[in-house]
Amino acid sequence: MPVAARRADLLRRHLDRFTKTLRGVEEGEVQALHRARVGSRRLRELVPLLQLDGESAQKIGRRLKKVTSRLGAVRELDVLLLLIDELSSVRPPLAAALRRLRAIVDKERDAARTHLNAHLPTSDMWRIADKLDRTAGTLDKERRSRTGRAEKHAWRWAVDARIAHRAARLTTAMTRAGAVYLPERLHDVRIALKKLRYAAELAAIIDNRPQPASVRALKRGQDLLGRMHDLQVLIDRARQVQASLTPPNLAVWRELDGLVVWLEDECRRLHARYVRSRASLASVADRLGAKPVARRRRAG
Repeated sequence: MPVAARRADLLRRHLDRFTKTLRGVEEGEVQALHRARVGSRRLRELVPLLQLDGESAQKIGRRLKKVTSRLGAVRELDVLLLLIDELSSVRPPLAAALRRLRAIVDKERDAARTHLNAHLPTSDMWRIADKLDRTAGTLDKERRSRTGRAEKHAWRWAVDARIAHRAARLTTAMTRAGAVYLPERLHDVRIALKKLRYAAELAAIIDNRPQPASVRALKRGQDLLGRMHDLQVLIDRARQVQASLTPPNLAVWRELDGLVVWLEDECRRLHARYVRSRASLASVADRLGAKPVARRRRAG
């Protein structure tokens, strides 16, 4: 299949997944919003590799980044509510503190959804989708006017360079995080894992092969650190509520403190699992980063 057609097909594949979520987003469905945000991230990973002119790629990238950010503000609160409900069912002694937090987060989520609807209505997201669909049409036209081995290599090497860059970023983030529980640095590792995973998934799709074990390993690491991040966000919220109690209420303060202590223990347990997996994740990053170099040497 000519490479330009493959680029158009990839774009339409990702775009179709994104647009299928928009009606659900409009109706306030939690999972639809989550899928829309993931779809926007995958499109952001793909757009720089489509070999568009610089101005067009940057403009589309900025618009997609806005979508990801605006959806993310609501998504984080949705996740927090789901986590609170989960913990309330499995940890009854913490239920009172969790109910207090839920009432606060629920109000914040409603306000965030109102803000989202005002500043990023689904009509805006449909316009972005239309723009991307026209871009796919342009790539189809290029297929009829530009084909050849050189273009194919340029497209594949762009993807390989992306993977190598993402792998290096993950290695750096893991080195900076070390083996100490530092939430902000571990958050950077989680984001680096996610970006490398998306790039590796894209390469597998281009090569028409099943997703490799390395992608599954990256997903497991991402999920582990994601759970830790969600618990840390809940810890921070509980501490904020403790600090804002007016008038001070010792009984409520102790309820929240018990919740914080339990959540911190959970974070330490998950962090120990991450530390045990660091060598494996570093090996995955090394392998993925080395493959593009080896491919280019064989092609040269």
